[in-house]
Amino acid sequence: MSAMGPLVFWHWLLLGIGLMIAETVFPGSFLLWFGIGAVITGALTWLIPTLDWQVQLLFFAIVSMASIILWRRHRAANPEITSHPNLNQRGLQIVARRFTLDEPIVNGVGRLHVDDTMWRVEGEDMPAGTAVIVNGVEGTVLRVNRAA
Repeated sequence: MSAMGPLVFWHWLLLGIGLMIAETVFPGSFLLWFGIGAVITGALTWLIPTLDWQVQLLFFAIVSMASIILWRRHRAANPEITSHPNLNQRGLQIVARRFTLDEPIVNGVGRLHVDDTMWRVEGEDMPAGTAVIVNGVEGTVLRVNRAA
């Protein structure tokens, strides 16, 4: 027996289940992988009950890190396909749309009203009322060209 006391398989299973439940309360795909590591460590401890607690902790750490690395590689190789890829990138949703300048573009800078927001625009000098097409976004600045 060690100073920590014996760690048995159900300790790991409870930890793993607790971490997976915590993942649902605090989402972010982080606690899930440690929960998986704990459950796998519990399964190993059930198969080999004589493992020292140090070996169990090392195995838990290795499996948890391996699961995180494998998931990140999987996500990088298989990105999520969505019907709205620019959902949280409002500027990209505006590209290729046609608008009318609210203010003139002077010295390459002007302003444009899009839906409920005023955007800073950059492009060739043009008077207010000119039809423009947004051809790019850099941060919070829209790049525009005169519409044909």
